[in-house]
Amino acid sequence: MKLTEKQRRFADYYIQTGNASEAYRRAGYKGKSASTVTTNANRLLTNADIMLYIAEQNAKLADERIADMKEIKQFWTDVLRGNEAALMKDRLKASELIAKTNGAFLDRVEHSGNIETNPSDDVKEILDRIRKND
Repeated sequence: MKLTEKQRRFADYYIQTGNASEAYRRAGYKGKSASTVTTNANRLLTNADIMLYIAEQNAKLADERIADMKEIKQFWTDVLRGNEAALMKDRLKASELIAKTNGAFLDRVEHSGNIETNPSDDVKEILDRIRKND
C-alpha cells in the first residue's frame, strides 16, 4: 500500500467519523466549496489503496473489540473451574456451553421425502432483502 501521509490521515479520520467530507477537511485537504470537498472526498474513497487501508484498520478494530471463540471458551472454563465468582448453576451452564461448542449434544434430525428448492428464488429473495435494507 502506498498512501501519502495526507491520504492515511484522511482514511483514519474517515474511520473515526464515518464522514468523508469531515475526514477530508481534518486531513488537511482544501476545497473552495462544500460540493468540491464532497466530490474530492468521495473520489478518495474510491482509491483502491485507501479502501484497502480502511478495510484492514476496521478488521483490526473488530478483532480488538469482539471476543473470539478461544476467549469465550476460556471465560467459560474459568467460570466452570470456579476462577470467577459464580453460582453452581452458572458453572453448570458454562460446562454445557463448552460441551455444545465442542460438538456434544448434537441434535439429529431425520427427514424423509423430497426437498424442492429453486436457487433462483433464493437469490431473488436475498437480493430483495438487501435492497430493502439500503
